[in-house]
Amino acid sequence: MIALQTAAAAGLTRIGLRSAQAAEEAAAVDNAPAIVVGSGYGGAVAALRLGQAGVRTLMIEMGQLWNTAGSDGKVFCSTAAPDKRSMWFKTRTEAPLATFLWLDVVNKDITAYPGVLDRVHYDNMSVYVGRGVGGGSLVNGGMAVTPLQSYFAEQFPTVDTSAMYDTYYPRARAMLGVNTVDPTWFESTEWYQFTRTSRKAAANTGLRTTFVPNVYDFGYMQREAAGTATKSALAQEVIYGNNYGKKSLDKTYLAAALGTGNLTIHTMEKVKAITRASDGSYVLSVDRIDTTGAVVESKQYSCTSLFLGGGSLGTTELLVRARDTGALPALNSSVGAGWSTNGNTMLGRANHIWDTTGANQSTMPVMGIDDWANTANPVFAEIAPLPIGFETWVSLYLAITKNPQRASFTYDSASDAVKLGWTAAQSAVSVAMAKKLFDRINAANATIYRYDLFGSSGKVFADDFCYHPLGGCVLGRATDDYGRVKGYSKLYVTDGSLVPGNIGVNPFVTITALAERTMERVLAEDM
Repeated sequence: MIALQTAAAAGLTRIGLRSAQAAEEAAAVDNAPAIVVGSGYGGAVAALRLGQAGVRTLMIEMGQLWNTAGSDGKVFCSTAAPDKRSMWFKTRTEAPLATFLWLDVVNKDITAYPGVLDRVHYDNMSVYVGRGVGGGSLVNGGMAVTPLQSYFAEQFPTVDTSAMYDTYYPRARAMLGVNTVDPTWFESTEWYQFTRTSRKAAANTGLRTTFVPNVYDFGYMQREAAGTATKSALAQEVIYGNNYGKKSLDKTYLAAALGTGNLTIHTMEKVKAITRASDGSYVLSVDRIDTTGAVVESKQYSCTSLFLGGGSLGTTELLVRARDTGALPALNSSVGAGWSTNGNTMLGRANHIWDTTGANQSTMPVMGIDDWANTANPVFAEIAPLPIGFETWVSLYLAITKNPQRASFTYDSASDAVKLGWTAAQSAVSVAMAKKLFDRINAANATIYRYDLFGSSGKVFADDFCYHPLGGCVLGRATDDYGRVKGYSKLYVTDGSLVPGNIGVNPFVTITALAERTMERVLAEDM
């Protein structure tokens, strides 16, 4: 697949083919038959399938292309040694773990810069999102999980489940480069001692654990462990990007999309508003920023077909703003509704001194505690690493609960801001479900929770942030059953805002598969 490359014209970063002709053509693109907003999973699928169909497409991404090494020779910084590359215009990092032994030793002061990870704050909830070409694929743990077919059917009753599991999920997994850890190597390597320790605690409780696939190349990881490849997952790299081994979207879908010759990507541009012209085309108002965050140009793009892949936050905000300011007044009342956190909550357990988790830990999770079949309290808990280079005796988890709570986004005209109506009481539902599971694990193993990880107040459950924002433009409500936005033609949603708040596992494979399904139908019927 073709590598990504930047071509600068008039001070604007544009990404296209490796040719002077492509760079020259990119400089002239202000209008296109199709525009894709966002370069995450849904946007990347749209760009590839449009390109393969011969549709000239412009992609607009608010982050930068991560392909230029810093002074240390690496594109990304590590979790343990963050610098300005780590976070999106912050002056201090905002990692999920706030403290260790109640000491403020986790986060670091940094220079404000368009870094790769953002933590977007709302009242009572903050959301981690990726910033850059590849979106969340740059900063997630790569867990490529397909949900139970029965639960998918429960969440999407109008979608042909057989087609999803026979066609679209396999297509998504193949394109994403999903693979699994070698079980023999897993059992012997020091790098997954932390996982085996949590597996033993679950087994002592009578709970099931299961291996989960990943988009990190486990063959590469084994070479890292053997000392024959440069370390990445074994060098504390994950939430601020992986320099090697990880099959992020810039290496899969987006590389293939650029290879069609029909895609141009504009970076460091943020879509502020969407309107519709009298001829039915869509007009996007866009601000281009520099590395200080200053707006250096405001301009407009137009297109016949508009594909929104800005994620649950980005897409929902654009459409709520467009509806409530009167720019797209025919958008229905379901736009902005049905949002939730995928039931996310994080916690840590203290193990016995003889149950070591290991000083060396891979940053890529490969196993989860699966108690989803417990109808009274369904929880899937990722066994997460804590790779800080010394023995901690901490077992860390990201619990995904079946929290039924949902919230809505609303536009506040006084502040010209889109706000999220999530409450602390709604987060408490996830905490209660996770606590029921881990109270059982602690009781069976005579262990306790860690009270020193999420702030000086002794907070046990981190319920004020999430990794898996879902909903806001739910499939079949705000859109038809194929992501076509109700009230407007040739306006599509392809991202996690289609998922109604919970999918029971890490959601990016589902988002990708739904986008594949959408694009197949749209290209056959609408283009």
